[in-house]
Amino acid sequence: MEEIINNTDKLCDFLKKMIIDTLRLEDIAVDDIETDAPLFRDGLGLDSIDALELVVAIEKIFQIIIEDEDVGRKAFASVGALAGFIQQEKQGL
Repeated sequence: MEEIINNTDKLCDFLKKMIIDTLRLEDIAVDDIETDAPLFRDGLGLDSIDALELVVAIEKIFQIIIEDEDVGRKAFASVGALAGFIQQEKQGL
């Protein structure tokens, strides 16, 4: 997992696949998700239930804590933002 975390492109692809698998998005492929596109509202159109599922998955897979809604809002702005958040949290350990 460390190799994936240290490579932004690999981490973004991993996160895209994780989002598809976690939320069971059957009609979306990894290539359909833009790295810098918003995950909520205009982008993928995810909602608060999706956010909760993703928080649980991220905390379980990467063993990091998303402390509150403000941190989550920034972290889940896009796949790229989420990758940066994970890399920052893992480097801080």
